[in-house]
Amino acid sequence: MTDQEFLRAAIDACRRGIEAGQSPFGAVVVRDGRVVAAAHNTVWRDVDPTAHAEVNALRAAASALNTIDLSGCTLYSTCEPCPMCLAATHWSKVDRVVFGASIADATAAGFSELPVAAATLAEMGKSPLRVVGGILRDECAGLFRLWKETGRSQTY
Repeated sequence: MTDQEFLRAAIDACRRGIEAGQSPFGAVVVRDGRVVAAAHNTVWRDVDPTAHAEVNALRAAASALNTIDLSGCTLYSTCEPCPMCLAATHWSKVDRVVFGASIADATAAGFSELPVAAATLAEMGKSPLRVVGGILRDECAGLFRLWKETGRSQTY
């Protein structure tokens, strides 16, 4: 499968989250060409400000693989990881993160984002994590519009 196909799996996870009244973020972790974990944002459901889609996907992948070392994995996210999510991705030793919408897109949708690009943060921290952004950007940014149309959740 291609990066676009795996990112579409993250889009599907995001859509499930939107349908459940959660915020519009989805992520999947892939190893050896197969999805090992898929998750969406559950901040409101769990009353947990750290329950971002990426963190939830990393937790599920570590559990599924029975290891905290996710070397050889790629994290696909519908939106550019925030600094917390990028740090968690780095600490889990994921090789690569691929995202669609940007932090600026999330900010435009009303989210309180720190305006630090994931690639910049990885570079500043000398992380070996490779960051690839802008894949299916329009499709991923469209998830914010879809979410707003539901009127079922709120920003944070």
